[in-house]
Amino acid sequence: VTLVDTGGGLVQAGGSLRLSCAFSGRAFTAYTIAWFRQAPGKEREFVSYIMSGLSSASADSVKGRFTISRDNTRNTVYLQTKNLRPEDTAIYYCAAAPSSYTSNRPATYEYWGQGTKDTVSS
Repeated sequence: VTLVDTGGGLVQAGGSLRLSCAFSGRAFTAYTIAWFRQAPGKEREFVSYIMSGLSSASADSVKGRFTISRDNTRNTVYLQTKNLRPEDTAIYYCAAAPSSYTSNRPATYEYWGQGTKDTVSS
């Protein structure tokens, strides 16, 4: 499995970014896809996950601002972020785990993208 995450950038507080995670190598619908983020000096933290059947969950810190979605015809998961805050500044990683798993723990996920950096200025 290969994951390529893109879409990060520099944005002002209150702005929006759409992150993409392109999946290849196995059957996409056999995997749950998640987004995590890691800010400088902090541990990697859960953002959101989406199952192949489109059930999803998100961290309380991003509920109402971030939306995860997936296009099973394009083998891609998206994270639409809006109303961004300086504290959302981090490297964002997508990750994949077999579809039987739903977890907010990084250790659950076997495959990881290279990360895409979001910087939110105040």
